[in-house]
Amino acid sequence: MYGIFMECWVSLKLYFGNPILPIILLASAVYLIIFEKDVRKKIILGVLPIVILAGFLLPITKIVYVAAFDDGSDTYYRILWLIPMYLVIGYAACKLIFSLGSKVKQRVALVAVLVVVVLSGSLVYFNQYMSVAENMYHIPQYVIDVCDVIAPKEGEQRVRAVFPSELVHFVRQYDTDILMPYGREMLATQWDYYNAVYDAYEKPEVINAKDLLEATRQTKCLYIVLRTDRKVDVNLITMGLKLVDTVGDYLIYLDPEVQEWYDEHGVYITTS
Repeated sequence: MYGIFMECWVSLKLYFGNPILPIILLASAVYLIIFEKDVRKKIILGVLPIVILAGFLLPITKIVYVAAFDDGSDTYYRILWLIPMYLVIGYAACKLIFSLGSKVKQRVALVAVLVVVVLSGSLVYFNQYMSVAENMYHIPQYVIDVCDVIAPKEGEQRVRAVFPSELVHFVRQYDTDILMPYGREMLATQWDYYNAVYDAYEKPEVINAKDLLEATRQTKCLYIVLRTDRKVDVNLITMGLKLVDTVGDYLIYLDPEVQEWYDEHGVYITTS
């Protein structure tokens, strides 16, 4: 039980990140329990956050959660999503400020609250994962450049294309008319799904062109996007594909066989 408790404790610390945040949350909840007169607000904003925090740390809660959900240990932290943390803190801060009589005290309290907010966080723009946006979509420009080559024109049917894993997360954000044989479900390590295109395209160190085309044609992928440094046992052009364009580090191939199928069945309008 102690080991499970420590797992819960570690998850709790990782969820909050800054140790000052849970302290502020608990202080705000206790303050509302004591001074809030509305019973409903007292329960929802004061009592429940403390109950959820306490329940989260109980080993029995995690045991039941993991038993109820497959691979639940990876998502156990989501119980903490039930706590309206910033609503509790914000409401408690406002209540404290307005409970003070004079405007001078209110201003001093407001400054104190702002100081606590500043000290309890960090400037997100200094985060190592932040970068200057390259465009209005806030996604890498090379993704847009690749998508613009294969995107259907207005009035045309959607196209299907397979992309390297580093592009998958962004393509759907930019253009919903470009479909993919798989999405983020294949990139998340905790989900053990099978996809023939993914297995032929991403898993091998050297792509077997025959296996890849068999899978992409089965799923009607009109385009195959490859990194220029990706190794393939046979040149895709000799396998019948057409090199449409090279955009940065990516080669864009069109499969005439799939295009023929679309034309024949009238579900794809060819672009010239």
